Amino acid sequence: MIFAAGFGTRMGALTAQLPKPMVKVAGKPLIDHTLALAAPLGLKTVVNLHYLPQILQAHLTGRGVTTLTESPDILETGGGLRNARPHLGDGPAFTLNSDALWRGPNPLTTLQAAWDPERMDALLLLIPHQNALGHKGTGDFSPDDTGRLTRGAGLVYSGAQIIRTELTEDIPERVFSLNLVWDKLLASGRLYGLSYSGQWCDVGSPEGIARAERMLDDTPV
Repeated sequence: MIFAAGFGTRMGALTAQLPKPMVKVAGKPLIDHTLALAAPLGLKTVVNLHYLPQILQAHLTGRGVTTLTESPDILETGGGLRNARPHLGDGPAFTLNSDALWRGPNPLTTLQAAWDPERMDALLLLIPHQNALGHKGTGDFSPDDTGRLTRGAGLVYSGAQIIRTELTEDIPERVFSLNLVWDKLLASGRLYGLSYSGQWCDVGSPEGIARAERMLDDTPV
């Protein structure tokens, strides 16, 4: 599942009449960069929409993608994933944000290679600070020697993960963040993380566009 429903307010004028996933970086929309990551896996792909959905819907028509428009409210990551479950098939699903770019190994195949359903209910792809371009926080999670996570300053959550989608059914709220699911998994010891070896860039602002283009060109950022 690709999350693409946000308003993109940090983009300012760029998203006044355009959804953020349609903002171009290195000559093509963010959503196309994201879809290119999913393509090698050959999986069903669902994209959630909300802000100016008709623009994204038209762009994605004929590309083998299922679009789901959330209305009247954005359902956030947890509610959005639960809403998409009937279209994702059985088993765990990948989720991916549409406002970040990557330089290095495909993040989804990286997760796939490390996924262990005997131990994990979710596996998050995490970025070391020096490789998380445009991120200003102190980090989100720290893994132990086995990869089991605790919350706190450490590695940065990238927006990419594998997760058992049925876990969203245990949350009573209609609109909710996947943080509520992760809290349950932290308590049960079933939330794991993996450090990414390449670079990742947040593209939530105009400055992020230029930063991401420099990253892709392998020039100093």
